Amino acid sequence: MPSKIEKKQAAAKLRKPPRDFSYTQNRELSWLRFDNRVLDEAFDETVPLFERLKFVSIFESNLDEFLMVRVGGLSDLAELKKQPVDNKSNMTASEQVDAVMAEMPGLLTRWESIFKSIEGKLDTLGVHRARIDSLTPEERTFVTRYFQAYVSPVISPLVIDPRHPFPNLRNGALYLACGLDGATDEESLLGLIEIPASMNRVVEIPSPTGTYSYILLEDVILACLDSCFGSYKPLDRALIRVTRNADIDPDGEGVEEEEDYRQHMKRILKKRLRLQPVVLAVSGSLEKATLKTIRKALELSRRSVFTCDIPLDLGYVFGIEGKIPEHLRNELLFTPFRPQPNPTIDMTRSIREQVLQGDKLLFYPYEAMNPFLDLVHEAAYDPECISLRITLYRVAKQSRLCESLIDAAENGKEVTVLMELRARFDEQNNIEWAERLEEAGCTVIYGSEGFKCHSKICQLTYREGMALTRLTLLGTGNFNEKTAKLYSDFMLMTAHPGIGEDANLFFRNLSLGNLRGDYRFLGVAPVGLKPLIMRGLDREIQRALAGEPARVFFKLNSLTDREVIDKIAEASCAGVRVDMIIRGISCLKPGVPGKTENVHVRSIVGRFLEHARVYAFGVDSDMIYLSSADMMTRNTEHRVEIAFPVLDPTCRALVHEYMGMQLRDNVKARSLTSDGTWVPVERAEGEKPFNSQEALLERAYRNAEAAPEPVIEAEPAPEAEPQPVAPKVQEVQATVIEPEPAPAPRPEPQVTKPAPETSARRDKPAGKTKAIERHRPGRVRMGLGLIGLGLKTLITGKTK
Repeated sequence: MPSKIEKKQAAAKLRKPPRDFSYTQNRELSWLRFDNRVLDEAFDETVPLFERLKFVSIFESNLDEFLMVRVGGLSDLAELKKQPVDNKSNMTASEQVDAVMAEMPGLLTRWESIFKSIEGKLDTLGVHRARIDSLTPEERTFVTRYFQAYVSPVISPLVIDPRHPFPNLRNGALYLACGLDGATDEESLLGLIEIPASMNRVVEIPSPTGTYSYILLEDVILACLDSCFGSYKPLDRALIRVTRNADIDPDGEGVEEEEDYRQHMKRILKKRLRLQPVVLAVSGSLEKATLKTIRKALELSRRSVFTCDIPLDLGYVFGIEGKIPEHLRNELLFTPFRPQPNPTIDMTRSIREQVLQGDKLLFYPYEAMNPFLDLVHEAAYDPECISLRITLYRVAKQSRLCESLIDAAENGKEVTVLMELRARFDEQNNIEWAERLEEAGCTVIYGSEGFKCHSKICQLTYREGMALTRLTLLGTGNFNEKTAKLYSDFMLMTAHPGIGEDANLFFRNLSLGNLRGDYRFLGVAPVGLKPLIMRGLDREIQRALAGEPARVFFKLNSLTDREVIDKIAEASCAGVRVDMIIRGISCLKPGVPGKTENVHVRSIVGRFLEHARVYAFGVDSDMIYLSSADMMTRNTEHRVEIAFPVLDPTCRALVHEYMGMQLRDNVKARSLTSDGTWVPVERAEGEKPFNSQEALLERAYRNAEAAPEPVIEAEPAPEAEPQPVAPKVQEVQATVIEPEPAPAPRPEPQVTKPAPETSARRDKPAGKTKAIERHRPGRVRMGLGLIGLGLKTLITGKTK
């Protein structure tokens, strides 16, 4: 007999209306279509030839991460007897893996064909990759001598037999595999050689002036393979590469008592190298018996083995860019671009004083990150600056920002850094920076258990007499000097007192592990971000139902949150026009009659990675928010994210103008159809091509040229000096989405991790949140007494 609880659960299921899947699609299949869009850039003949080769490499890198994280996690779930069901496609985990695997052969064939085509064209221009079967006598002599002098002493050929079991093949590493004919009556054996990662993979070959020839390290070994296994003769040969599951939950592994969280993360990273294989890639030709031996050792099915006839791991492509002969660079590469100065900021004056006079908006990579970096460096040496607080998710290996934070700590400032050690594939770099920052005297916090801190916020606090002033810096992307030259992102620099109070409270809550803070201006996940979005959509729905014009604009990387998707569909049915620019995944299908016919979705994939998140409500965009968060359940419910309003009229006008330019794009933009596929944006008759990224580049150059010396003549000459492009400032009062009335006081400031309604990932045990903090006094502050530290704490912790 079922229990009372089971009866109630069954009754609740009966009462719950069935989901409508007519306007949604599977996340994984949507992602594959996005990566196919990246590969489209390799086919675009208007893109310089070597840049097209880089897109081929990016496609492969994207696919590797997708297989490690998404397919790896789904493969684990597929082993369960009762599998969770995807709430956008009603597919089980095993059905999703089957669907992905069915799509892979076509994608890989397309990838292989365009690589061969581009490489053939490069070869005719003088950028030549030598193949083993076409080496000239001189090249073969060079390769043999190089192998004997540099490679042979480093490699460790391994014969797999009953006395030498199959080794653990490291995730993503390259191996040379071959069947071996033994000198005895034993059956054929397996030979393995790991391609040494410590050596340069690209080996330059002597070539005529004005050309560049190279051979890959694995091909050097293949060319000399017959001498590698002594009396054993290679029967076949191929390069192999294993992609393993990398979907590890650091918090689910458990932190040992008294263990430093950094040490825990180091253990997790080692474990990632040994997780279950997901796919095996093979480049070359192996006998069926040899391939079967490898596949069985890895416990992989036939469908998980992909073969190709091009190099594996095309990451080497970026390393040969600098070797391209000078006379070919203009033809093969994009015209070099350098991020330009922001025309509203005078770099010869104090950045702090200029932000106090009015908000500043930076737009990477068109504008340089220098104003932000200079401001933090300035604060590190400003006697009136008493504290710096910042969240860091992905940091450059050579980071001027982190060096400034270290300088600030050593100069006696209170420096608090929330370093997110769980930023996937950047964990090791973040661990190393956390150690350096802590050694310098920074207070380092590692975040709340179960919730990654993905927000991008920095606050500088100054004491002027008895008064405090705060500068708050908020971004849509990481505080990373390297990616700021490649990713399209916004940063707002503001002295707004309300935003400053919210930011101060945000950092206080982080240090306490409290994820339920109440904020007036900021929308903070996991509690306050999604309600902010829902209230903005509800406002436009009410306007549309009242017969008033209503509009919503979103710019995102991905849209997967089912509740947000359903609310957008509701808005569409009410008559709200919804325009979206979504670079990657869109689980919502636009244009479905009676469901999403007022929804229009575009994607822009081009020279720069579109990374900014923008939420705008109203036909005049009176509510504009920038954010670190996509509309994905992981962001809205399982991470610490921030959405922040743009209140300054000039800054709002800039955002409005930039987004308008992207909506005009008819070169790199694609439209999402009601069947979930991407098609080129149609141009009206006589409409000129418009590439938004190129237009923004030109705009940045014009502003930089015009800003230093404004024209002073009373009457402009026929060929006047260029003027900065000023945005048209709308006469619209900026508003914010008011927070919901505060609920009754809660006894516990901590939260348990909310589980998604239906998730394609393993449910994680709920647990209390905690902030893990490490503090070590810096050299300058060693002499300070407890009273001095107490006074500083009172000053910096004051909220009013």
